[in-house]
Formats: sequence, C-alpha cells, structure tokens
Amino acid sequence: MQIDQSKFKVTSRLKEGALEVLMTISLLGCAAAGPVARSPIEGPVRLGEMAAVDGPKVRPDRVIEDSRCPADVQCIQAGRLVVRATVLGGGWSKELDLTLGVPVPLADGMLTLVDATPVPVTGETSGSAARFTFKFQGGR
Repeated sequence: MQIDQSKFKVTSRLKEGALEVLMTISLLGCAAAGPVARSPIEGPVRLGEMAAVDGPKVRPDRVIEDSRCPADVQCIQAGRLVVRATVLGGGWSKELDLTLGVPVPLADGMLTLVDATPVPVTGETSGSAARFTFKFQGGR
C-alpha cells in the first residue's frame, strides 16, 4: 500500500492551522474578560477584582452609569450608580447590572451593591480608583 505524502502534508497543515485559530480565539476570550484576581477578596474590590460575598463570587467589570451627586456639591436628586458585574456560582456564571442599594434576586438569595467609594468629586472622573462592596443574603 502506497501513501500519497502530498495529501498527508496538506491534512497536517490544515490541522495545525485549525489548532492555531482555536488557540487564538481562546486567548482573545481571556483577554476580553479582563483581569481577574487570583483569589477572591473579602471586602471592597476594584474593577476586575473578584469579591467573595458569603456565597457567590462577584467581579465588577465596568461602571455603566454614575450620576451620583459629587461629594462637594449640594444636590436635589441623589443620582445612581450602576455597575456591570460577572457573578460566579457553583458551576454557573451570569452578568448582572447592579444598582447601588438595590437588591437583585440571585440563585437562592439576594445580591446587593452596598457601597462604592470614593464618591465622585466635581470635575474628576476616577472610575479606576473606585472600590465596590457587595453583600449576599440568603442561600446556604
């Protein structure tokens, strides 16, 4: 039996190319997810860090809206803060938009964004310096 070496070489190259494409897609997916803390932090976390909240783990990914009243201004309306977060449980993950002070049903409990510091100051935008605190009630 004689094997056609040219067909074997073409097939090998196709497999190598497909493997390279899959590896690239996998790496891009990791990069798109942003940085992740090595182990969950108990207490306030920055964007991209993972918080342990007495049940699920929560990673604030980005600020969707921050119309809170600046600390150095007297406001009639308080405004609101909305943070998009990835929440991880046993074998699942879910993206949620969390509004400061508003509990959201999650699994067998309620998840709340309870604090965000520092409060904005007029003329300054430092979302990267913000720290977020979450609370999970229920479960177990």
